Amino acid sequence: MEPDNPALDHFVIDLARRANPSVCFLATASGDAESYIDSFYTAFRKLPCRPTHVPFFARTPDLQTVLLEQDVIYVGGGNTKSMLAVWREWDMPQILRRAWQSGTVLAGVSAGAICWFETVLTDSSGTGLHPLTGLGFLAGGCCPHYDGEAERRPALHRLIEQGTIPSALALDDGAAAHFIDGTLANVVSSRPNARAYRVEHANGQVLETVLNPDT
Repeated sequence: MEPDNPALDHFVIDLARRANPSVCFLATASGDAESYIDSFYTAFRKLPCRPTHVPFFARTPDLQTVLLEQDVIYVGGGNTKSMLAVWREWDMPQILRRAWQSGTVLAGVSAGAICWFETVLTDSSGTGLHPLTGLGFLAGGCCPHYDGEAERRPALHRLIEQGTIPSALALDDGAAAHFIDGTLANVVSSRPNARAYRVEHANGQVLETVLNPDT
């Protein structure tokens, strides 16, 4: 998301199980947009890794063989609902879970950041922000672009107040949450004021708890 600030990309690569890791980009949420894939290669060829990608809208390789060999699977942004529908047709939830359990780092931006949770807040339908069932690898809900899109905060607060989403992790642009074995380990940031928040309903009101990042 930040071509001139690769701090979070470096962070993800440093989490990999070996030096010079393989990093596989999934641009499914953008319909495998060529410009997005090109941007990925432009950015990651400058980093200490071996970038590649897997298409879903051209000839798709044997996903289990390719993805289980990766050190990092990096998911791009776009239409979360469409991405998950395509993935489920290709049995991707099971493949990604196997990769995760074998030590592959799962990461992403926007749609690629929220898809791992039980519930996500998405604008995929083009009719506002709505909850959507995610992959369920991580408990609770997640909302991206918390400071970048004005409607995000009030929409999330409303859904939590209604009980539609019990609680959620909200991420400012430039903030990333690092989970280990399903538990939040730390928050990192590529921008001075980017934060993550735990948002929940307590004592009759919606409460935000700032999760200060390790910059």
